[in-house]
Amino acid sequence: MLAATVGAVIGVAAYSISRTGGQLLSVVVGGVVGVALAIGTDVYRRSVQLTEVRLVLPGSEMTFKANTDMRQAALRMFFQAATRVATRPLDDGSGNLREALASLKTLFDMYREPLESGSAPPPPSDGDSVHELVLDILNFELAPFLATWHPRLRAFEEAHPDEDETAWPHNAEFRQALRELQRNLRPYIVGLGEIAGIRNPERHLRRSAWHAARHTVGVPGQDAARRSAIG
Repeated sequence: MLAATVGAVIGVAAYSISRTGGQLLSVVVGGVVGVALAIGTDVYRRSVQLTEVRLVLPGSEMTFKANTDMRQAALRMFFQAATRVATRPLDDGSGNLREALASLKTLFDMYREPLESGSAPPPPSDGDSVHELVLDILNFELAPFLATWHPRLRAFEEAHPDEDETAWPHNAEFRQALRELQRNLRPYIVGLGEIAGIRNPERHLRRSAWHAARHTVGVPGQDAARRSAIG
């Protein structure tokens, strides 16, 4: 339909110009054709290659008709989470709890800002919206965790400014709650990857075989150097 409309406009323009030979008419019709082509290109870019993605999430099933804009938004949000403690392990005795909370708060703000500013792609006319997925992440996962643990850690820091956070009585409880949050978030983050069109997004959330092997056997030369240093 778009191609037929643009073709009709061009045909009328060509006929009118050939009949009148008017310079003004040529400019006007040329501008109309240019605008029509620009609008047509934008509509095509936004709707081309519609892909249906069906996700089975805890307690629900969602179907997305993903266009280019939705896939780009999902891709951005997938990697924003995939590079943060929302999906990366925080082993016992390692990491910094304050930094972990700050990372989660930054992710919360990154996800919320496009929704509030209107820069996120508009909801589709058919199927579920990536907005719903993000709102679930924000309202039912990140927000409750931050509301619980941010004031508790801050109260300890203010009462014991010289104490390391390892002395915090709730240190182990926080880490367990963080692991539970990561498990809850994982299906949503994988879902964003599937909407984005990433092949097997789950593998991006775990160590690669090369990385695991490297940490298991050590980098060649490092073990010898370590033994030499100890000797």
